[in-house]
Amino acid sequence: MPTLSNLITRHTDLAPADVEWLHLLVGDWQLISDLAFADLVLWVPASDGRFLAVAQARPSTGATVHYDDIVGSTAPDGQRPQLERALTEVAIQRSREPRWFGAYAVREEAVPVVRQGEAIAVIARQTNLGGARTPSRLELNYVEAADDLLGMIARGEFPAPNAPTGPRRGAPRVGDGLIRLNSEGEVLYASPNALSCFHRLGVLGSLVGRSLAEVTTELLETDMPTDESLPLVVTGRAAWRTDLESRGVCLSLRAVPLTEGRDRTGSVLLCRDVSELRRRERELLTKDATIREIHHRVKNNLQTVAALLRLQARRMTSTEAREALGEAIRRVTTIAQVHETLSQTLDEAVDFDQLVDRSLRLAADVASAGGSVRTVRTGTFGMVPAEAATALALVLTELVTNAVEHGFADGRPGTVDIVAERDESHLRAVVADDGGGLPATGGPQSGLGTQIVSTLVRYELHGTIEWSPREGGGTSVVIELDLRDARPA
Repeated sequence: MPTLSNLITRHTDLAPADVEWLHLLVGDWQLISDLAFADLVLWVPASDGRFLAVAQARPSTGATVHYDDIVGSTAPDGQRPQLERALTEVAIQRSREPRWFGAYAVREEAVPVVRQGEAIAVIARQTNLGGARTPSRLELNYVEAADDLLGMIARGEFPAPNAPTGPRRGAPRVGDGLIRLNSEGEVLYASPNALSCFHRLGVLGSLVGRSLAEVTTELLETDMPTDESLPLVVTGRAAWRTDLESRGVCLSLRAVPLTEGRDRTGSVLLCRDVSELRRRERELLTKDATIREIHHRVKNNLQTVAALLRLQARRMTSTEAREALGEAIRRVTTIAQVHETLSQTLDEAVDFDQLVDRSLRLAADVASAGGSVRTVRTGTFGMVPAEAATALALVLTELVTNAVEHGFADGRPGTVDIVAERDESHLRAVVADDGGGLPATGGPQSGLGTQIVSTLVRYELHGTIEWSPREGGGTSVVIELDLRDARPA
């Protein structure tokens, strides 16, 4: 389906700043559609003189007019004159007679979208009259608020460039609760749902005629932190969102100031009880913090184990025993580095490039005992699931260590190349060296390190591994695995 930007770029001559203004409008106009009980269609003048529909919104509070998407279509001949008058006269145009869509009548209104004094598009407000009935107080207040906001659009005062676009979950909607405030912050009307929200906070009686700022001040608990934007929101002075929490109940509040020229005439305040949502978010944060702490403690314990093994190695008189303990220390240290990385992130995944650069460089330096063997990584491993990160880090560390110890046993200088090729979940890793090559007898599987590597790749990562001579001399090891399957059994 074509996007708003694609349609505008392809069929109109609007400037980038105008396109961004329309994006802001479309990002916030569901509010108006719900208040007006009407479909909204955004029409832009195309280069060929026709009007092109680039966006539409259906009300969640009433019957829709367009059951099919009309984005990408052109305005019918009967509607074009009204759209043209709204664009040229920069004024709202209302039809005297309804227009019929099949079996039901639709009342139409054309509202110019104004930016910096110029009309750049037109909003068609289309109300389905098929279910018309005597409006209630709630509906009258909804429609009056919608009229105020559409008037602001026609004067270039809406949308507000600094309005929140959903940085927090639980954004209130029209049906969740609506309060209308005058310019002094006093309540003119509160919907039943809004009244219920404040009753749950402990407010008694009606809100109408009371200052909402005074009401909320009485609710605040002195030992609880308060958002600095709360006074601006409850008085309707800023287009912003905040939370009001008291007595275990949390309300999400959003203010939409209503203006006329330079004067603020009032505001619309939307509210929603998000107590359960915020409680779950706090539980998730607590769990995340616990998981990070566990990874941190595991890392500390592994470092303690490595230190004990190092002390034990110093007491060994056998060279073979010291070397065996040294290899164990290296493997424990590699696992500790994975847990250290996991303890620093909220995600259960590891930025493996950063981890592998540090661990492989250290492995090569230790294995070469100060020699001139260097490691070079090309390509990217990307984010690797925590379940696979430990095994994969051990595999690569063992392969690099083996390449240095066996490929450059005579002390010659050389290079170990680590090449990573990532295609979504598929990973192909190559560890190649320019050393002495594979042994003439025994094969690559004869050592403990290669046996560990084979076991981890096949049974932990559920992948494949293959040793082969490298063209031009040396050894090449190719690992292929699907990270979706690379989980311990």
